[in-house]
Parts: sequence; C-alpha cells; structure tokens
Amino acid sequence: MGGKMDDRIGKIKPAVEKSVLLYLAAALWIFAGGMLLGFAGAWLRHLDPGALLVRAAVGIAAALFIHHFGFLRVVDKNLARILPMDGKRCLFSFMNWKSYLLVAAMVLMGAVLRYSPIPKHLLAVPYTAIGLALLLSSIRYLRVVRCSLPKGP
Repeated sequence: MGGKMDDRIGKIKPAVEKSVLLYLAAALWIFAGGMLLGFAGAWLRHLDPGALLVRAAVGIAAALFIHHFGFLRVVDKNLARILPMDGKRCLFSFMNWKSYLLVAAMVLMGAVLRYSPIPKHLLAVPYTAIGLALLLSSIRYLRVVRCSLPKGP
C-alpha cells in the first residue's frame, strides 16, 4: 500500500535540478532584499539630504557587517546542503524546514515593526541594512551556479 502512495506522491512532487534550487534561493534573497530596500527608500525620500546621508551610511555599514558575519554563514550552510545533492530534488528543498520557520518569523517581525509607532525614517536603517545584506549575500548563490555550469565550446 505504501509503495503505491509513494509513487503517486512522487508524480506530483515538483522535482528540479540543484541549479534551479540555487537560483530559487538567490531569487528569494533578492526579492526580500529588494522589498526591504523599497520600503526603506520610500521612508527616506522625504528627509533632507543630510539626514538621508546619515541613515543611508549607517544602513550600509550595518549591511556589510550583517552580510559578512551573519548571512554568508547561512548561505554557506545552504550551499553545503544543496551542492552534494544528486538528481532532482523537491522544489522547496532550497531551504531546510528551520529556515522556513526563520523566514516566517522575520516576515512577522517586519510586519509588526512596519505597523508599530516607531518612526519610519528610523526603521529605514535596519530595513536598509537587512535588505542590502540579503542582496549582497544572494550573489554567492549566483556565483556558485555560474561556476558550476558546464563551460561552452
């Protein structure tokens, strides 16, 4: 009985090559980073140039720190899990289940912050930092895919 059920589930499971998993991971990080930077940009555009420059500089400096000491470790763990995979894998296996929980918690926390009484021009700093760090870290996924593709003639 279990064999037939496994066969039916296997037929509907969206299976892809690991290069697709790497592209999906990069796309998710790019999308999330771009969204956060979009919020930050909208919140900062009304500031005078001096205040804008200070908040942007702090956000960029924090982004470099978060990227290097935080997100690259997450990317490397994901790469260490994905790269040894053989054959096609489930479309959703570009992240492990703990990462899905972390993403849900971050989305919830972002929503709570957006609707909190904290002034948006202050929230723009961590949004810039995390958004830019996500974008910078996504480059590692793309670089690994590019380097692992077969070379042309």
